[in-house]
Amino acid sequence: MIFAAGFGTRMRELTRTRPKPLIEVAGRPLIDHALELTQTLPGLRRVVNLHYLPDPLRAHLSNTDVHLSDETPEILDTGGGLRQALPLLQSNPVFTTNTDAVWRGPNPFELLATAWRPEEMDALLLCVPLQNAVGHKGSGDFTLAPDGRLTRGPGLVYSGVQIIRTDGLHDIPERAFSLNLLWNRIAESGRLYGLPYDGKWCDVGHPEGIALAEDMLHV
Repeated sequence: MIFAAGFGTRMRELTRTRPKPLIEVAGRPLIDHALELTQTLPGLRRVVNLHYLPDPLRAHLSNTDVHLSDETPEILDTGGGLRQALPLLQSNPVFTTNTDAVWRGPNPFELLATAWRPEEMDALLLCVPLQNAVGHKGSGDFTLAPDGRLTRGPGLVYSGVQIIRTDGLHDIPERAFSLNLLWNRIAESGRLYGLPYDGKWCDVGHPEGIALAEDMLHV
């Protein structure tokens, strides 16, 4: 599941006439960077959700095998958007990813697939140590315990990429909601895990991130 429905408000004027996933970094739209990372996993069904300025994205993806989940008239946030897309994804668990990041290092999806332990985990989040999080402002989202479990706190930045079981989505009554609600429930059951990323990751959710990402890619 590739999240591409948001308004991109942190990008200010850059998203006034185009959706954030079509902003270019190193000569390519952000969504193409994300799609490229998924190509090493054969047979993966890829779904992109749409809401804000959907027509340019729909046109951009028209000649691909990507399935589209159109969130109209209401945007559904990450949790609601993932739940709506489940018939298209046809899988449980699923990968999810944002489009506002660029990577330099190991493929994040391959790392998660290797580390996934279904007997212990309901979610495995790829997290970035602060020293590897280019362009990120803040102290982090999670703390990693020695056994790999995550709790809320400073230290690691959630990268936007994860594997997650979707069963719990059906127990949340709201139509539009964040995946944070599902993470909280998974954490309570002791099945929320994290995996540190040892490459570089750049937050491209704000205009300054474009130049930072291009510098990072060309090192």
